[in-house]
Amino acid sequence: MAKPTDEARLAVLIDADNASAQHLERLLVEIAKYGTATVRRAYGDWTSTQLAKWKPVLLAHSVQPIQQFGYTTGKNSTDSALIIDAMDLLHGGTVDGFCLVSSDSDFTRLAARIREQGLMAYGFGQKKTPKPFVAACTKFVYVENLGGAEAAPKAAAAPEAKATKAKPAATPEGTAAKAKPALKGDTKLDRLLSEAVETSADDDGWANLSSVGQNLSRLASDFDSRSWGFAKLTDLLKAHPGYDVQSRSPGDGKPKVSVVRSKPRK
Repeated sequence: MAKPTDEARLAVLIDADNASAQHLERLLVEIAKYGTATVRRAYGDWTSTQLAKWKPVLLAHSVQPIQQFGYTTGKNSTDSALIIDAMDLLHGGTVDGFCLVSSDSDFTRLAARIREQGLMAYGFGQKKTPKPFVAACTKFVYVENLGGAEAAPKAAAAPEAKATKAKPAATPEGTAAKAKPALKGDTKLDRLLSEAVETSADDDGWANLSSVGQNLSRLASDFDSRSWGFAKLTDLLKAHPGYDVQSRSPGDGKPKVSVVRSKPRK
């Protein structure tokens, strides 16, 4: 089974009908964390004006446009072309994993089939992506977490923001603090963290942070600390009122590692 290392060869297959061109650059940067995008293809009817925004960025990022005409109204021939090419690559043995860029649930079975074959299936889509597709992927990343103007929280549109004239609190560096979702009382987050830490904890309750991160990925393919406003899992756990995080040395001159445990209940 291929592992998500820098040497992993990845096929990036983009459903241009269900993905935004403005995310492409940040998307490829994210994909580079998991391996090398040796295959880069975007599928759609490129004679359509609806995909006009894609054309300038395809050449800039060496993405090959795959033309697929819409022969019949109401039928998505683009999905079929992408799936056929994915199966050819899957059985060709030239890649170690796939990056499926779409918010369409039609690729749920494809992601599951890739995993059955022992390869990594990474999904990338909007937060509106149907849960079956998200769950079928080895890991799913929401494009809203990749940054950019569209992904930033629209605080100005919130009724509460209009009702107050108070200025946002400043960080020690003098910049305005970004609003983060509340961690206390988030039952889904609490359940995931509790299970992930407990699974890897030693007799004293301490768990290696790296193991906790791996457990979280297995428990929820779409787990991402950025969904709660934190760049790293370490930052999220340090901010969470229910956990202690420490940096410890295993001894014998080895570098320090981060460990975490649940705080004792009062």
